[in-house]
Amino acid sequence: MNNFPRVIDLVVKNDLCVGCGSCVYKCPSNALEMSWDSKGFLLPKVVSTCDSDGDCLDVCPFNPIPKDEVKTENEIAELFLETENHHQKIGKYNQIYAGFSTEFRLSSSSGGLGTYLSVKLLEKKIVDHIFSIKESSTPGTYYEYAVSSTKDDLLRASKTRYFPVTMASVFSEIDKLEGTVAIVGVGCFIKAIRLAQHRDPTLKEKIPFLIGIICGGLKSSFFTEYLASKMDVEAVNIHKPQFRKKDIESTANDYSFSCFDENEEEKSIKMKTVGDMWGTGFFKANACDFCDDVTTELADISLGDAWLDPFDKDGKGTNVMVSRSSLAEKLIKEGIENEDLEVDFLPLEIFLSSQQGSFNHRHKGLPARIKVAKKKKQLVPPKRFETEMVSLDFELVQKQRMKVRAESLALWQNRKEASIFDESMQKPLKKLNFHTRIYHKRRAFLQFKNKVIVKIGSFILSKNKNK
Repeated sequence: MNNFPRVIDLVVKNDLCVGCGSCVYKCPSNALEMSWDSKGFLLPKVVSTCDSDGDCLDVCPFNPIPKDEVKTENEIAELFLETENHHQKIGKYNQIYAGFSTEFRLSSSSGGLGTYLSVKLLEKKIVDHIFSIKESSTPGTYYEYAVSSTKDDLLRASKTRYFPVTMASVFSEIDKLEGTVAIVGVGCFIKAIRLAQHRDPTLKEKIPFLIGIICGGLKSSFFTEYLASKMDVEAVNIHKPQFRKKDIESTANDYSFSCFDENEEEKSIKMKTVGDMWGTGFFKANACDFCDDVTTELADISLGDAWLDPFDKDGKGTNVMVSRSSLAEKLIKEGIENEDLEVDFLPLEIFLSSQQGSFNHRHKGLPARIKVAKKKKQLVPPKRFETEMVSLDFELVQKQRMKVRAESLALWQNRKEASIFDESMQKPLKKLNFHTRIYHKRRAFLQFKNKVIVKIGSFILSKNKNK
């Protein structure tokens, strides 16, 4: 008999928690509850004695000692998805698309396909409720998972939120609701749901559809505070932050962050003026450095931004979609036939290129980060790309990026002022940029060298044929 939940010892203490909250729901002793930590993340904390033997760990997406049948996303996908195709970088899939919803495009963060699918699931009575992220009435929280049972409810939850949320209350609400439920979530949250469904098959019937959001990494609440501080809005005065305000007259990546201050005045700032918030790892959860699921592989359908030509030129927004179930495929085809969707097939190679930055970081650079963690005696879950070869220059990029991520959280924790933060981060960012430039130059040289070798080889072959 344990008196301490194993998820705390093996996940939280190893800085692998993403705050999904599935452990809180699954703990039969009610020994856990979610609370804010000092770095702006929602994490489980112990509130009573535990008499369970690892129930909480079985549903954790970053469990470092998972059972063989759910060891990685590959094994879990075999349990839940029946598809025509498989690719090692994106998992099981039926088709890949790019496009948008004609009705919900302008009111959503990207192409509005997440909203469209959610509405159709309700209208067709495939599910009775949708769990997604909505505005919260709790001061300082801003957003939380909540239920929508009508289209009007749903339309209040159709924006991207780069703010910590938890599903801890979702499962308990599901138990109380009559009918079936669909859930919208990022990769690690979707994985937690699949693990819960594996452990309790009744949840598979209760939750027949999962909409996955392709994620670039989970951000601390510090991210919101930092952006507000860039507009001279103090953390205590932030109201209704919006992270993806579109400029439909500009390009897709020319969006803004906005919020209301203490005087109910809306302020906004173009994100491209802030600097790289994603490639640097600023304010990111440490667990995200040990995630190799780029495209939310375990959902029925995965949705992301179409960061590729020509779609990125359109400020109204465009989605990429990966369908992974027959129901998802049916909903898309019906939308196309009814002219509710303007969607085209997207070749695999083009989709892969649109996510190349994430593949480089989460797959190619993963062994370097695992090496650092293991050197510090930290546990790491089994990963599919752990044996990838990493060049020395790219390994240095990964190590410095890990330092930048950690320093960003430590600095903001001590002094929440954007100007001071930016000045303090100049030196570690300069070092990261230096290592990144070296890596890019070497990669460009190798690409040039390979092209020259191919041309020489072709010339020699042609000469031999002429002889």
